[in-house]
Amino acid sequence: MNSKQCALRKQLKPLIDAVWRENIRLKAAGLVTFTWGNVSAMDRATGIVAIKPSGVDYKTLMPDDIVLTDLKGNLVASRLQPSSDLPTHLVMYRAFPDIGAVVHTHSAYATAFAQACRPLPCLGTTHADYFRGVIPVTDRMTQKDIQSNYEARTGDMIVNKIRKLRVNPLECPSIFVANHAPFSWGPTAAKAVENAIVLEEICKMAWLTYALNAKTRPVASCLLEKHYRRKHGAGAYYGQSRCQRGQRAKHG
Repeated sequence: MNSKQCALRKQLKPLIDAVWRENIRLKAAGLVTFTWGNVSAMDRATGIVAIKPSGVDYKTLMPDDIVLTDLKGNLVASRLQPSSDLPTHLVMYRAFPDIGAVVHTHSAYATAFAQACRPLPCLGTTHADYFRGVIPVTDRMTQKDIQSNYEARTGDMIVNKIRKLRVNPLECPSIFVANHAPFSWGPTAAKAVENAIVLEEICKMAWLTYALNAKTRPVASCLLEKHYRRKHGAGAYYGQSRCQRGQRAKHG
């Protein structure tokens, strides 16, 4: 790696470290078996995307292994090949400027919904705290989709579904790819992984809920809105303000 490439990696060290840290967190949270998952994040100022390398075991993954590419998928200052899911991530970054990170897993309960091609309605307030409505499922891929640029077409299917539903992608930060597995996203790598963790948990809750009562109905829209808005938007009041957090840290 030449001096210019080393300088770029040094400049993007916070991005690289965050992507490495959140990939490790994904494994620690139990959302990844073997190497079935990846986290990426994007620096909008430089147009550089950082992502886990393909097939590298989480036990040996180090920050220096994190791959950098541009928005066309060209390698930048990297020695390893990126995740095979990179084209899916790139389609999403190009389509939604507010997305700063993307997560893909094959976590058991969320993947079950994807394989069943079943969307997840909001059944309770845990769901409503993070997702403003139904977790959608993409349309099924055609043979032409699969045999063309498969990973990029996966991204297209995600983008098309979000646009068709006319939802804000940051208010609906997860989706089930039909017959495949879930994708989640957020403004940062940490938030995207948090959304993936919550998605798996609410899928598990939904599975148990339907086992107890197969006719369970979604929550009322007013309850959904109340819980979502407690945590999101200008009127959010859940947790501590930045000022209060600073005072707490100052006084121990």
